[in-house]
Amino acid sequence: MESKTRDLDSLSDHDHGHVPYLLLLLRFLEDWKQSHNGEPPTNYKDKKEFKSFIASRARTNNPEGGEENFDEAAAAVLKSLNKPSLPSGLREIFDGASSSQLASGKTPNFWLIAQAIKEFHTKHDSLPLPGALPDMKAQSKDYIQLQNIYKAKARQDIDEVTAAVRRREKENPIAQTAPIDRKEIEAFCKGAAFVKLIRGNPVLTSTSNHGDTSSVPRLASLYQSLKDEDSLLPIYIAFLAHDAMLQDDNQVPPAEHNDETTLKSLQQHTQTIISNFAAAAAATINKDADTDTPQVQADMASRVKPVLEELVRADGAELHNISALTGGMVAQEVIKVVTKQYVPVDNTCVFDGIASKSAVFRV
Repeated sequence: MESKTRDLDSLSDHDHGHVPYLLLLLRFLEDWKQSHNGEPPTNYKDKKEFKSFIASRARTNNPEGGEENFDEAAAAVLKSLNKPSLPSGLREIFDGASSSQLASGKTPNFWLIAQAIKEFHTKHDSLPLPGALPDMKAQSKDYIQLQNIYKAKARQDIDEVTAAVRRREKENPIAQTAPIDRKEIEAFCKGAAFVKLIRGNPVLTSTSNHGDTSSVPRLASLYQSLKDEDSLLPIYIAFLAHDAMLQDDNQVPPAEHNDETTLKSLQQHTQTIISNFAAAAAATINKDADTDTPQVQADMASRVKPVLEELVRADGAELHNISALTGGMVAQEVIKVVTKQYVPVDNTCVFDGIASKSAVFRV
């Protein structure tokens, strides 16, 4: 493939306009290094200059007035010329993929493969190559040749990770009852950059023990979110207050309860919930001047009040379009869990049908 860019000026217009942009990037990167002490573009200014340098090498004396492959090369500069970094989700998995998990009992395939990929990353300072080649302006034969190069490297990386997995299976015979399917290892390698571990938490309900130390950080985080005037958390708090009220009555509010008394009861439960959140925040963060002031909590309660009024007005009624939408969302999450594809919601999703907004909270 190197011959494609060895003498670009001698190529015909057709061939010049079909050199894969990956090869153009590599060729012009070498030219850049020769005039910059062997260093690639590292900061934004250099990358912009390098991007302009690539664009200037395109031929414009053609019917199109430019070349798409050079446009692709220039567009790829900012996203391609970066030092490889470990995604935060995968870093969390690597931190959890310790040998102590193999000490006893059956270890899930997930962790054995994660340990093998961690070993690969430590050795090469990069993740296994996915093997997928992006679309680009190129002649079919050149694209297929590049694709074969990518696939060959991806298979080589998968072989190395698979060997590491097999070694761990032999070293820890009690951890596995059967060898891990190579297809499972291959799927993990291809999607390693996008893997995310969601451990889940007990959902916060009206009967939850708010004094439980394990829930304090979450309550503190929710309290901070509640300070955002655009947050959808008031909707969740309103439902918590409603559940708490029903729990107190141990039944649906009696028919003789009018809207005014029901709203007053909901407001009292809301104030209790917000106070619990504030106490958790005070226990985990340095107190701001306004953390525990009654005025701050009153302001928060005032943002919940419109939602409480809607709950009272609706009186348990459900709109068919909202029910259909939320049912579809739940079905989508079930499919994610069953197929183990894509990242599920972690862990509570709130949808505002009036504003057509949604938000996810770890409650």
